[in-house]
Amino acid sequence: MATAQVKGKTGAKVFMHEKDLPLYQNLKMQAQLFGLEADEPIPVDQFLEHEMDIQWSGRKLKTIHTPGHSPGSCCFYIEGKTPIVFSGDTLFLRSIGRTDLWGGNADQLTRSIKQRLYTLDGDTVVLAGHGPDTTIASEKRQNPFVSM
Repeated sequence: MATAQVKGKTGAKVFMHEKDLPLYQNLKMQAQLFGLEADEPIPVDQFLEHEMDIQWSGRKLKTIHTPGHSPGSCCFYIEGKTPIVFSGDTLFLRSIGRTDLWGGNADQLTRSIKQRLYTLDGDTVVLAGHGPDTTIASEKRQNPFVSM
């Protein structure tokens, strides 16, 4: 809801998956339904694609398209001694993201988690959009919504 302000202060580029563009273009209306205010959306600088690398200051994130919470939901993976995935609203400690809002799809979310996140190394730390951290191995064993 503050994309223009963040870009204005930092010069950061605006990235998003193209499948979320209709949600972004209707942000003001969605915010009003929750009693919030949002700025008019500004242009997207670049659309994300599955397995696209984003590089900055010698670091690299890999984009993982994980539709389900929304059509364009993406997670971001960093390789390393301790791999990390920023799961946003896709996967949480013993839970998953909502699928009852615009463009959500429970079957698609389950597929995304099983096929695109649970294939990551089990030691991968999951940093969710809300709540405590977890690991891929722990969620595969104990997540009541998507266990293997």
